[in-house]
Amino acid sequence: MRENDLLVPRPLITRRRLLALGAGAGALGLGWPRSALAAVRVEITSGDVQPMPIAIPDFVGGTPGDTEAARSVTQIIAGDLKRSGLFAPIDPAAYIEKIVNTDAVPRFEDWRAINAQALLTGRLTRQPDGRLKGEFRLWDVFAGQQLTGQQYFTTPDMWRRVAHIIADGVYERLTGEKGYFDTRIVFVDETGPKERRIKRLAIMDQDGANVGYITRGDDLVLTPRFSTSDQVITYMSYGQGDPKVYLYNTKTRQRDVVGNFPGMSFSPRFSPNGDMVIMSLQQGGNSNLFAMDLRSRATTRLTDTAAIDTAPCYSPDGGRICFESDRGGRPQIYVMGRDGGPAQRVSFGEGSYSTPVWSPRGDAIAFTKQYQGQFAIGIMGIDGRNERILTSGFHNEGPTWAPNGRVLMFFRDNAGAGGPSLYTIDLTGRNEQKVPTPSFASDPAWSPLLS
Repeated sequence: MRENDLLVPRPLITRRRLLALGAGAGALGLGWPRSALAAVRVEITSGDVQPMPIAIPDFVGGTPGDTEAARSVTQIIAGDLKRSGLFAPIDPAAYIEKIVNTDAVPRFEDWRAINAQALLTGRLTRQPDGRLKGEFRLWDVFAGQQLTGQQYFTTPDMWRRVAHIIADGVYERLTGEKGYFDTRIVFVDETGPKERRIKRLAIMDQDGANVGYITRGDDLVLTPRFSTSDQVITYMSYGQGDPKVYLYNTKTRQRDVVGNFPGMSFSPRFSPNGDMVIMSLQQGGNSNLFAMDLRSRATTRLTDTAAIDTAPCYSPDGGRICFESDRGGRPQIYVMGRDGGPAQRVSFGEGSYSTPVWSPRGDAIAFTKQYQGQFAIGIMGIDGRNERILTSGFHNEGPTWAPNGRVLMFFRDNAGAGGPSLYTIDLTGRNEQKVPTPSFASDPAWSPLLS
């Protein structure tokens, strides 16, 4: 397969490289000490989160030609924060002060009057050598203090990433937790009639922008998964002969075959350090779990039962594995050590459980649950306690975690819709969002933060 046959996404510029293009990133200050702790802060530990009112006036353009790009950066930041469900950007029509100089101290009384708790101001300017300089300041309106400020230099084609990085900075400063906006999603793009569906491996930014295609659709692709430690994808491809497991490096565009695995049934998935891939291999009427060392290509068998063991996933510390098994009569979730051995059942609710995925935070397992004619996406503690359904419908499946462990993405095939679509849901279950894609989409996997 020739690379120019595909709409392959351009190689990634790492965050470190992006920020090093020129003077790099630096803190912006106005000469007085910042508050040690923000008087304004979003608490996201409770189940009932009230979005924080935040004012995000259009970033200032350094020249008239920069104005439209600055406005686009502002819109992306506001969109990221709003979709999180934790922030409520205030309608610009309510603004009293017009920000024209981001180096000046805002008139805080004007922003308090419209109930803004936080204020984000910024500027985008083109440098003499053609690079873009993006800078922002985040203000605590009620305390009248700057909370943080940064500046970034980048090439013009990387302006969207700067917007996502700024949104991550705001999210982290106001919640105390890492953001998830400077990330990407790999998924299966589906086109054509249902009985002759063409499935291509696709990749995009987490907000649905910058879609690129990794495969052409000649072969069936399934279960793409990101490494948790790098921008590498593993996926299955069914073409001529036996199914193959591939590795695809999104930075170098290099594609490698891990191996041929006759009868493979479900998703290969990386270990936390990226050195191992765990998978399910079908043997006759049953399937068992195997781990492969990607350096030596040595394979180790982890389970040996007459049941169907499948959909394995490592814990973030790599010490345990959750997986789906019908060894108890119907599909349930089990947990065992990384090297196999005795497994403990952790799901005991009504119905069947599948596609378990360990949270990056290590404190929960997401799952698909089929019961009462519905498919639900839910979470439970790693011991099975505190099970909670986040959303349910005709056919929901395939949860994947944002790298901060606060949001899930999944796909839903609505009755009569013609095909599946991607959605996100936060851990409160109250903030469900449809993710835009060019066509039908299924089986998403979330990348770690771009480094």
